[in-house]
Amino acid sequence: MKLGLGSFAYAWAIGVPGFPPPRPMSAIDLVERAAELGVHVVQIGDNLPLHTLQPAQLRALEAAAQACRVDIEVGTRGIAPEHLERYLDLATRFSSRVLRVVVDTPDHRPSEGEVLSTLKPLLPSFEAQGVVLAIENHDRFAATTLARLITELNSPAVGICLDTANSLGALEGTKEVVATLAPFTVNLHVKDVGAEQRDHGVRGRRPPGRRRDDRHPLAAAAGGVERSRAQRDPRTLAAQAFVAGGEHRYRGRLGANQRHVPAETHRFMNERGRP
Repeated sequence: MKLGLGSFAYAWAIGVPGFPPPRPMSAIDLVERAAELGVHVVQIGDNLPLHTLQPAQLRALEAAAQACRVDIEVGTRGIAPEHLERYLDLATRFSSRVLRVVVDTPDHRPSEGEVLSTLKPLLPSFEAQGVVLAIENHDRFAATTLARLITELNSPAVGICLDTANSLGALEGTKEVVATLAPFTVNLHVKDVGAEQRDHGVRGRRPPGRRRDDRHPLAAAAGGVERSRAQRDPRTLAAQAFVAGGEHRYRGRLGANQRHVPAETHRFMNERGRP
């Protein structure tokens, strides 16, 4: 299992709607930052959409990744067949064995049946290229629905990108989501969440691995990924770390309290991330 850095770890530096930074972080910046932090995989998601880059920009990104000895893993949003075919080409170009996908787009929220009927005809192409389509749990679909989808698609070219916090948006707890989806997981987004009562309200975010109880859901998630290797090739672990508060978010810079995240996560995975 490899530790990586996802582009959404730098959501504010890249830019979010209504808060554009003066100099948005680029895909090459992300690769270089990962190399500075000693991380050798980056997952470039839909906040840095690769299909919008010009050919010269894609070549520059390839060159930067090679120079930094950083592997690129590809991610996107939306399941339109022509869009996924384009991203399969990009995944093949960057030797990305996983294509992480968020099903919904702002103007398309397909039903479970539509997801099944759309993806099934595409999977032979993914199998032929050796790329696994990793569907992220992203608020709307319950974990049991996603597990049923993967079971019905019944292909080695499809699995789950398990985000340890996203399903809170569907009012599902991390432990139940991990228990349901870990057997299907090929890609893991590490986030740690918890509620702390403060005088001014409740604070709910923390760096990965800071909560050190023996039944930590991150350990269960990592263990599930490791156990899935009995049937699948080893996959990349893409780490996402979000930190609450701080003006650095709006300036587009990495805040001092984020600098420890990769090392902290490495330590946590080494200590507790094995079955």
